[in-house]
Amino acid sequence: QVQVVESGGGLVQPGGSLRLSCTASGSSSSINALGWYRQAPGKERELIATILSGGSTHYADSVKGRFTISRDNAKNTVYLQMNSLKPEDTDLYSCNAVIYTDYEPYDYWGQGTQVTVSS
Repeated sequence: QVQVVESGGGLVQPGGSLRLSCTASGSSSSINALGWYRQAPGKERELIATILSGGSTHYADSVKGRFTISRDNAKNTVYLQMNSLKPEDTDLYSCNAVIYTDYEPYDYWGQGTQVTVSS
């Protein structure tokens, strides 16, 4: 049973920083992709950043230059360093892990961690 657990959210002032962590456990297969998404109530989930097992990254335009995604393959952990936070970054941030089993990709999601940017 694969479990994905996020941590690191909280309340921060505009211009501040937060670092989110996400660990995927319980899989005997290697994790292909790890990503961070965010969703506000009543809105669609938005892809923030992804990182592949080889290290290739992709960012949403809204966070380029402010957020950095990284991963520790030995720990099956992905991080999201968020700098220069804005009130519009307030959302529930969720972690996604894509794991191939028998050549088929499967998505696993965490419960999310709330990020609130407010003075």
